[in-house]
Amino acid sequence: MSSSLDIARQTIRIEIEALEAMVNRLGADFEKAVDVIMEARGRVIVVGMGKSGIIGQKIAATLASTGTPAFFVHPGEAFHGDLGMIKPIDVILMISNSGETEEVVRLLPFMQHQQNKIIAMTGKKESTLARNADLVLDIFVEREACNNNLAPTTSTTATLVMGDALAVALSEKRNFRPEDFARFHPGGSLGRKLLTRVVDVMHKDNLPRCSMDASFRTVIGEITAGRLGLVLVMDDGELRGIITDGDVRRAFEKYENITTISAEAIMTRTPKTVTSDKRFSEAEEQMLAQKVNSLVVVDAENKVVGVLQIYDVNRKI
Repeated sequence: MSSSLDIARQTIRIEIEALEAMVNRLGADFEKAVDVIMEARGRVIVVGMGKSGIIGQKIAATLASTGTPAFFVHPGEAFHGDLGMIKPIDVILMISNSGETEEVVRLLPFMQHQQNKIIAMTGKKESTLARNADLVLDIFVEREACNNNLAPTTSTTATLVMGDALAVALSEKRNFRPEDFARFHPGGSLGRKLLTRVVDVMHKDNLPRCSMDASFRTVIGEITAGRLGLVLVMDDGELRGIITDGDVRRAFEKYENITTISAEAIMTRTPKTVTSDKRFSEAEEQMLAQKVNSLVVVDAENKVVGVLQIYDVNRKI
């Protein structure tokens, strides 16, 4: 008997080979399917039964989250009232590996009466579904990975991958950006990170400050009390510089008698700044590019309103 590892490797090889064969069969109907969906005034309605239905739900979710309005309709429920959810302007993506699934095929007359555009995703190009569709996406596989060649394995993988290919192609056509993805995923970490503004996470209360003539002892005291590893050097309400822990260490190396120097002598005179309305993701890119851990946050009038640190997005979001 083969070992479990041998079986696993063989399963993966069978599915990879099926996908490679599918790549070579991709043709005009795929491009036309993308165009039909792009031109549609309605949504993509995904229909499938059994395992194809489970994969169809994932395809509908992927389409919706990448800029193509879509939802899944169960063919059984559709035949008992849910057909009212489908409008003539919608594009129908019907999934059936055999192309003969009864619950799917019996919906064809309704779709044709409404004059919906029908895209079939099937492994049988001569099937009832394929012959009655406007376009066919070929998901044929030589065999299932199942040892009995029965359980949907390779075929469901091919269906899922074809759905992903369709969603990604449409996303590219729509110029779908990370910010768009974030709008549809506000509850996820990526969504929160991309939608969060600097003003949402910056430190704004009791910011550590000192004057340009502040003593070294005062500088150290403010850095310690502020717990941000820095102090803002201000003069008449204007930002003149910043002193960080690094500036303090360098001052010890440069000056023999550190207690006699003022804040002005050791401050960095060109603090890196960011406006409060910027996305945190943009500010994070700026910090990484400039190799700093903190940015001084300013408003539209260039007044200091906060301090942003690279760790803040993980701390507050």
